[in-house]
Amino acid sequence: MPNQTQPQRKAIALLLASTAFAAALTGCSGEKPAAPAMGPMPVTVIEMQAQKVPTSIEIMAQTEGARETEVRARVGGILMKRLFQEGDVVKNGQPLFQIDRAPYEIALADAKARADQTAREVARLKPLAEAKAIAQKDYDDAVSSNAVAQANLHQAELNLAWTTVTAPVAGVTGRAVKSDGNLVSTADSLLTSIYQTNPIWVRFSLGESDLAKFPSKRVTAKDVTGVELVLPDGSVYAKRGKLNFLASNIDTTLGTQQLRAEFDNADQALLPGQFVRVRLLTGERDGVFLVPQSAVLQTEQANLVMTVDGENKVAPRPIKTGEWYGKDWVILGGLKAGDNVIVDNLIKLRPGAPVNPHPPVVPGAEQAGGGKPQQGMGGMEGMSGKSATTPRNQ
Repeated sequence: MPNQTQPQRKAIALLLASTAFAAALTGCSGEKPAAPAMGPMPVTVIEMQAQKVPTSIEIMAQTEGARETEVRARVGGILMKRLFQEGDVVKNGQPLFQIDRAPYEIALADAKARADQTAREVARLKPLAEAKAIAQKDYDDAVSSNAVAQANLHQAELNLAWTTVTAPVAGVTGRAVKSDGNLVSTADSLLTSIYQTNPIWVRFSLGESDLAKFPSKRVTAKDVTGVELVLPDGSVYAKRGKLNFLASNIDTTLGTQQLRAEFDNADQALLPGQFVRVRLLTGERDGVFLVPQSAVLQTEQANLVMTVDGENKVAPRPIKTGEWYGKDWVILGGLKAGDNVIVDNLIKLRPGAPVNPHPPVVPGAEQAGGGKPQQGMGGMEGMSGKSATTPRNQ
């Protein structure tokens, strides 16, 4: 510092040393600088209002074709050609595979020659038998041989016809099991499968815990008012289905009751083999509340939600939960109309801590001043009022 005198430099050095010493004393004493005071934490709340929601049971299920038909070869031979595109929709009787015809054409010609020969022999012996010129046994043997030859001819005709393998039913084809040039035998005759996917079936079963919810401890047709299908992405299939099979007994090994539902699938939105969830609608519950699943804290003692009391402080509330309804829990007890349930920042909350509650933010909503609302720690700040939950239309 060229412009400073020697005394000035000594004073600055002394000031720096005293500051460092004071900082060291503060560190040794364990005292920390006081943090700046923070205001109440902003939280999003929803106001509870009694609702009417359908009661339901959800269970894992798997789709299957209403009819799954195996396409098998009735005769053996070299597979010459596949006559369809895998995955195509085919009609009943449509040709699917062509097996080598040559051996069966030869067999048919041989059978036809034998049948013609035996028929001529019967025609030659008949007048002789009527005239008693030959033994009756000779004529009877000729008639029997002709009958066998005619049957062999019919079988040869069928075998030749069966070299063209046709679709036994209409539907969607699966993967071809055999390729061109493969040898097909009657012992290994499966060529492909055809699935009828409209309507489509959904197969599932209910365990003991679910069966206990029904009056008779098993499902009957009168216990189910409707069937919904929840797709793998969480959306609900647009068309409701119906039960078309209920087992009349309980599986003694698994303790389950087998069921099957049927859904319209004209647009082919569902494919056989998909894993889905079936929702059995069993009635309605009135006077219950809906709370987002993420707002329910599950502990060993009870399920809890965090509410805001009249002093804008956090108040834990034990609740009784029912089943899920969409993305919400159905709350059967512990809440009353008008309660404000906190749905965010739960990990930061402590009982009795002051909060600044605000209703859920509507996407695209703007403040009265014309600007977009500013984001706080738990959502949007500067808003007031209450909001009510409404049932999700599933």
